[in-house]
Amino acid sequence: MKIKQLGSTQLHIPPVVFGGNVFGWTLDEKESFRMLDEVIDKGFTAIDTADSYSHWAPGNKGGESETILGKWLKERGNRDKIVLATKVGSNPGKEGRDVSKNYILKAAEDSLRRLQTDHIDLYFTHWDNEATPVEETLEAYDQLIKEGKVRYIGASNLSPERIRESMAASEENGLARYKVLQPEYSLMERKKFEDGYWELAKEYDLGVISYFSLASGFLTGKYRKAEDIEGSRKQIVEKYFSDKGLNILHTLDKIAERHGVSDTAVALKWIMLRPGISAPIVSATKSSHLKAFEEAVELKLSGEEMERLNEVSR
Repeated sequence: MKIKQLGSTQLHIPPVVFGGNVFGWTLDEKESFRMLDEVIDKGFTAIDTADSYSHWAPGNKGGESETILGKWLKERGNRDKIVLATKVGSNPGKEGRDVSKNYILKAAEDSLRRLQTDHIDLYFTHWDNEATPVEETLEAYDQLIKEGKVRYIGASNLSPERIRESMAASEENGLARYKVLQPEYSLMERKKFEDGYWELAKEYDLGVISYFSLASGFLTGKYRKAEDIEGSRKQIVEKYFSDKGLNILHTLDKIAERHGVSDTAVALKWIMLRPGISAPIVSATKSSHLKAFEEAVELKLSGEEMERLNEVSR
């Protein structure tokens, strides 16, 4: 499997980053270990998680995903083969988001302990708190990088204005600089990234790994009407049942049938081929889901097929 350099970092990632939000949520520890073994065996060696995952699940408080991942890393002894990303700032289980220096330094130590590692390859600001000066946040990251606890930093869910402000502060004060963006991006949600962040990523040579790449499962094609959705996912996914959403599914169906692959593979390949995107982040709970990742890597979409997808998703 071909790997690529992530932006201007020295990290190299496969065409798909595995999303660790399922660990401790839809997968228990044993199931998570099995899934991780399969993911790595297939060559998908980049894993994204967060200190807040999976606080939303009943009985959880946050940190479950990192804890499971840390146990697996220790048991398998393969930390050096993994590109490990996690996030800070959502302050799970507490009021308000926190990107203060003291909070980040403590949260990083907590994440390192749960992950049972001495360093994080890519540490993201998960959510912003604009009451905190960007210099303070960057000072925390700068310290962590100098201590060898973090290799690179990234930004997710920060406004373009705050990212620009952060870049200027890094330059003016000689502080660590964001190297990677993690925006929402899919056939169902293009505007925010393309209008607000694409030029930013290009200007600063930022790597881009996208979340909600399958629109919370809608683009897999398994939901054809709102009644098909069960549980907590229903409120998130049912908003996609618009004329636009159904037209996208119809187009995915046609292209997938032509190539003998899944809708998921086509939706992921579209992201992989979009300018400025390094890789989509996608999670899975079954072995069969991973087949779509492999299909996406091998799939060859024509210019005409890409244009059809571009047109229907505008």
